[in-house]
Amino acid sequence: MVDINVVVANNISDLMKKKKTKQIDLANAIGVTKQIMSKMLNGSRLINIVELHKIADYFNVKMDDLMRTPDTVCNGNVVKAFMGKVNSDAARNALRTVDELADMIVFHAKVRENAAIMSEPWEM
Repeated sequence: MVDINVVVANNISDLMKKKKTKQIDLANAIGVTKQIMSKMLNGSRLINIVELHKIADYFNVKMDDLMRTPDTVCNGNVVKAFMGKVNSDAARNALRTVDELADMIVFHAKVRENAAIMSEPWEM
């Protein structure tokens, strides 16, 4: 499933690269701090509709362009991308273990969620 916050953040980042815009310049243009802008661009803070409109105006694009999902969605794994930059085998193995543990945590969270749903009484 695609996280729209990440899609919007990636689209804004792409526009910033194309237009050679700095975070601080965009932050000032829409009236937020550099820290808030950083959170928006890393997908950890929702971008509200007013901010999205200001960003679209700043770049002279439609809001739809900022929310457009790419034709091919990169299902990149941050841990695996980071592994290429790790120099030691011990660190690589530790990252592999962390990745496997994260997968297991997600799996078990989904099992628990499904079990809770399945244990609810069914309506006839």
